[in-house]
Amino acid sequence: MTFVTTLTFRSGDRDVLDDTVDGLKQRVERKGAECKGPHQEQPEHHSVPLYSRCQPGEQIDPWNYTVYTRWLEIHGSDHIAREVVATDLPDSIRVEVDVERRASQAYR
Repeated sequence: MTFVTTLTFRSGDRDVLDDTVDGLKQRVERKGAECKGPHQEQPEHHSVPLYSRCQPGEQIDPWNYTVYTRWLEIHGSDHIAREVVATDLPDSIRVEVDVERRASQAYR
């Protein structure tokens, strides 16, 4: 059995996100692990209504922001995946980790 660790990164700061994910990918590859990605999704655009007072009333211009998503897949090399997950990331980046157990291609 092989483990595939998928790391999903989300941030509103695209430049920091891209630099961080590219750096992590290079680090994983330098250590000899198989790394696929970075992959990306379409940016998510959000709009939050704002009000000038706490009571219902006059609405002001909404707060608009965009969330960018990138993800990497690390195949095998569980110790390297754990090391990458333990890395300190910039505060603007959120990471989600998913570990999937896959049957080896040789046994199919």
